[in-house]
Amino acid sequence: MSMSSDYLDQLFSLRGRRALVTGGSSGIGYAMAEAIGRAGAEVVIVARRQNPLDEAVERLRAHGVTAHAISADLGRRDDLRRVCDTVDDTVGDIDILVNDAGNNIRKPMADLTADDYERTLAVNLTAPYLLGQHHGPRMAARGWGRILNVGSQQSISAFGDSGVYGTAKAALAGLTRSQAEAWSAHGVCVNTIVPGFVLTPLTAPAQAVPGRVEALAARHMAGRNGVPQDFAGAAVFLASDASAFVTGQMLFVDGGFSVH
Repeated sequence: MSMSSDYLDQLFSLRGRRALVTGGSSGIGYAMAEAIGRAGAEVVIVARRQNPLDEAVERLRAHGVTAHAISADLGRRDDLRRVCDTVDDTVGDIDILVNDAGNNIRKPMADLTADDYERTLAVNLTAPYLLGQHHGPRMAARGWGRILNVGSQQSISAFGDSGVYGTAKAALAGLTRSQAEAWSAHGVCVNTIVPGFVLTPLTAPAQAVPGRVEALAARHMAGRNGVPQDFAGAAVFLASDASAFVTGQMLFVDGGFSVH
């Protein structure tokens, strides 16, 4: 192995680490799970539907990743507890927690119901909070850990029927700061990744509006919309020793979308 390979390996290798990635069966979540896995970590992905989970695990294993899947609805407290118990019992201590699972109920603000509110907060904010409460102190006790919360442009600004989703994603940036304050002195770095407009299943409703994809592509300084693979490098950086002095931050992986 060359000296440069040795150096990069020391800086970015995730060998010996274990990662839990919610929303890991598709989109940005899968791309980050694959990147973290190919960098050497054992990966557990969580999502609702079993078939996409099985397909994702098959893809991960084809890349040589040690991968597991848990089917769960992270909007349900009992499912959250089951995920934590299953991981503890079958995989062991989690070093890297990636909170990517999300739902987005797009309605005019006045049309949102109490149930819309509860379901949106449960998945986008409460699940990351409770998973952090479970794994964060354990990471801190071992003296090393990484939490990656996936935010949104709505973490900082309104964006087309932001509604409760925008509220949750803004709160997630606040959660990141609170978690960083709590655990960074113990070697646990906590950061938010903020995407631009990314072509994933979650954004399919927006993509279906005629002219919307083209208009959003033009708004990015990079001149295009994001794709899941754009998040591979950021995921490895924030999950590795390379980011040891980066915590409590929002990293914008958005092609310049937010700079306008």
